[in-house]
Amino acid sequence: MSIFILPCFYRLGFRRVIAVYFFVAGISAVQAGDDGESNAPRANDTHVLTLEKAVRSAQANDPWLLGNQHTQDSIESLSVASGTLPDPKMSVGFSNLPTDTFDLDQEGMTQFKVGVSQIFPRGDSLNIKRKQLELVGSQYPYQRQNRKAKVVVTVAQLWLDAYKAQESIALIEQDRSLFEQLADVAEASYSAALGRTRQQDVVRAQLELTRLDDRLTVLNQQREVAIQRLAEWRSVYFMPQESTDNYGEIYGLESTLTSLQLSLNRQLPEITLLNPELYIHAEEIQPQTLYQYLVGHAAVKGLEQKIAASRVAIDLAKQKYKPEWGINASYGYRDQDPLGRDRADLFSVGISFDMPLFTENRQDRQLQSAVSKTAAVHTEKWLLLRKMMASFEASKAQLWRLNERRELYRKQLLPQMREQAEASLTAYTNDDGDFAEVVRARIAELNANIDALSIDVDRQKSRVQLNYFFMDRADQIIASRPSASQPENNDEQ
Repeated sequence: MSIFILPCFYRLGFRRVIAVYFFVAGISAVQAGDDGESNAPRANDTHVLTLEKAVRSAQANDPWLLGNQHTQDSIESLSVASGTLPDPKMSVGFSNLPTDTFDLDQEGMTQFKVGVSQIFPRGDSLNIKRKQLELVGSQYPYQRQNRKAKVVVTVAQLWLDAYKAQESIALIEQDRSLFEQLADVAEASYSAALGRTRQQDVVRAQLELTRLDDRLTVLNQQREVAIQRLAEWRSVYFMPQESTDNYGEIYGLESTLTSLQLSLNRQLPEITLLNPELYIHAEEIQPQTLYQYLVGHAAVKGLEQKIAASRVAIDLAKQKYKPEWGINASYGYRDQDPLGRDRADLFSVGISFDMPLFTENRQDRQLQSAVSKTAAVHTEKWLLLRKMMASFEASKAQLWRLNERRELYRKQLLPQMREQAEASLTAYTNDDGDFAEVVRARIAELNANIDALSIDVDRQKSRVQLNYFFMDRADQIIASRPSASQPENNDEQ
């Protein structure tokens, strides 16, 4: 290309050649972004990791969910065992043996005795204990539902971080060709002593290329870190064999690739907000109204089951004021007397029970402990709801401001940046501008485009966080709109 540069200088002038270069390079960059999506895979590429695929694989390979299921199975089995009477006790022995001869027929009181006894726990404590453990076990399905939702939020945040880094890299690489051509033209003009190009212009052009390379290095680092953190959630290692046998069938070629060989989908998902009526106005929602939405959350329901179990513990403590009963029976065999006459065998039966008389330091304290524990669990629920309400309002306020910034960038800032870049280039072409101003304008336009990308990604992060509060199923959190090109305003958020 340098063969054609010098003739262009003589006929058009150096600054007009600069304008032609930027115009042609701009068209090439747009065509590359529209047709080829340079340095990025297409949407149907088997190497592409979509948001939905990342979430599904993370949920399928979460050991916590498996461990929680085993814990629930353990509690349920224990509830059946706790509702069963304790095993009866057997006793076998000799009674009243004479110590002088140890003969069984010497004394009439000597017996070979077999007995059995059975304890009956206090009041209805067996059924209450069984019910309590059943309520404890009922927390775990809600815990797993909440865990799946949290996995969706975490994985979505990591995926969006990697996406932002990937698309920022694409924007910089798209504009880098402009600066490369600008540096080439500036160096050629300075070498040929044409125009008013100064050495500092050449140095400035090379400096901006170096800074772009540094930004690319940082962004590649951010992308690789986010991808590797995603790999933690998607890893099949340390999972039972039966859970990973069909991994390759589900995820196809992806299962044979390393994390850094995967690319992300180029299309940013437009996540649908649940309960959009809550975002019509920017004002805070009344706590009573917001409570009606949040009370159905899996985390809250799990705490309600914990509260119910603690209430049953109060009933169990009250049973300790009742006596514990026991029944015992024994059969005593007696040998013949010394004259060979038979003796009658003996049968004994009786009951036993304790008397809870001194309750002040035991039963009363145990009951008070159960009441206090129930009150403590209640505070866990209120603390959780208060935290969720505050987090919702914070995320909602953030989303509103991001929407305002998005509209500002789309309608004013980005067009103004383009106009400024074009105006600075035009002024420089007409010998009325400075080379450094052209570079600054192009850098400012690139930064504005990257900021606009960050705003779009942060909006989706806020939507993911907001949907967490109102989901009935974890997959609702990242449900996308049918068309990502739908218009959006602050009323729809």
